[in-house]
Amino acid sequence: MTLDVTRIDIPEAPDRAWCEAMDRADPLAPLRDRFDLPEGMIYLDGNSLGAMPKAASAKALDVVTREWGADLIKSWNSAGWFDLPVRLGDKLAPLIGAGAGEVIICDSTSQNLFKVLSAAVAMRPDRSVLILEGSNFPTNNYIAQGVAAATGGRVTVRLCEKDEIADAIDADTIAVAITHVHYKTGHVHDMAAITARAQAAGALAVWDLCHSAGALPVDLNGCQADFAVGCTYKYLNGGPGSPAFLFVAKRHQGQAYQPVTGWWGHAAPFAFEPGYRPQTGLRQFLIGTQPILSMTLVETGLDIHLSADMAAIRAKSMALTDLFIRLVEQRCAGHGFSLASPRDAAARGSQVSFAHADGYPIMRALIAAGVIGDFRAPDTVRFGFAPLYVGYVDVWEAVERLAAIMDGGLWNAPEHQAREAVT
Repeated sequence: MTLDVTRIDIPEAPDRAWCEAMDRADPLAPLRDRFDLPEGMIYLDGNSLGAMPKAASAKALDVVTREWGADLIKSWNSAGWFDLPVRLGDKLAPLIGAGAGEVIICDSTSQNLFKVLSAAVAMRPDRSVLILEGSNFPTNNYIAQGVAAATGGRVTVRLCEKDEIADAIDADTIAVAITHVHYKTGHVHDMAAITARAQAAGALAVWDLCHSAGALPVDLNGCQADFAVGCTYKYLNGGPGSPAFLFVAKRHQGQAYQPVTGWWGHAAPFAFEPGYRPQTGLRQFLIGTQPILSMTLVETGLDIHLSADMAAIRAKSMALTDLFIRLVEQRCAGHGFSLASPRDAAARGSQVSFAHADGYPIMRALIAAGVIGDFRAPDTVRFGFAPLYVGYVDVWEAVERLAAIMDGGLWNAPEHQAREAVT
């Protein structure tokens, strides 16, 4: 998937009029109307939970009232519930550079990572090390540690940072399991280079696409990736807690097996045999009955993405994040913000992070002002730019509100100091 992404140049001193002109010329602008966004809110947290497609409400009502309410158990056949994981996986596949029969939607990202890492361990029985990026989202490290513990000490986990990963790969490496776009800083790893380095050493390459699927071009087969996992509730707009996905390259199917041997992964699930026989294809990576209600809503987000051009999505993403960085550094200079994301748009995903000692109350004040981002401990304010529904004027207005908060010291208010359970 080689896309020609045209860079959009940002003026040295962009103003609101320039932003308005960019919104008028934006080929993705009509897609904003396919999302249900509250009036007056600027939503810059699509890298954590994507906005709701307008079609989701009608879809949910139909699934609940007709498929479940009226047709009941018949819908496993008549509505295609049983095949949803495979059908939706095939629909998602082009967005991540995969082929038909290589992607399945099921379970959670953490569960899927456990499956593919366990399969990798079994495929490399003479090796002992899993390599992950230590500073990335910690659940991946926790899952890898659980996989290692299940081997009784044969396998260990080595945590490296970005520039250490390539040199850490050696003849003991089972797999390199890296998140393509770092959850906190947004830096992008070179998927092709790391995959090639791993495979040259006889190791496997496992990619987490949670912060890249739907936001930037991904070419799993072009890079010869072995496995991948990811979620559908961020840039793919599948809804809170919507099922995740996993990718297994065709060349590994029938050789890679995951150890959670539930009935949906059985070769003949409705034969109800007492012993387990694995399916030889991708379905072996299923475990048990899937969450049909939430899975059906994933399709509403996929349909919007499949109607858009990925090169246009990436070009707008880079422009929005460039614009945000420039405006924050101009309008909020002297207020203690330090850019934590790569300055080069090509080296970051569709998010921007700034470090600030008082990041938490600043974000609370910003949310109260109608700009939704999030905070990541210890000091990071994080903003996700979903090109399908975020516009250039949104960026301008978000920075204006941030500047007003900083200039007026509004984040010092007591109501912004108390920590909530979810930050």
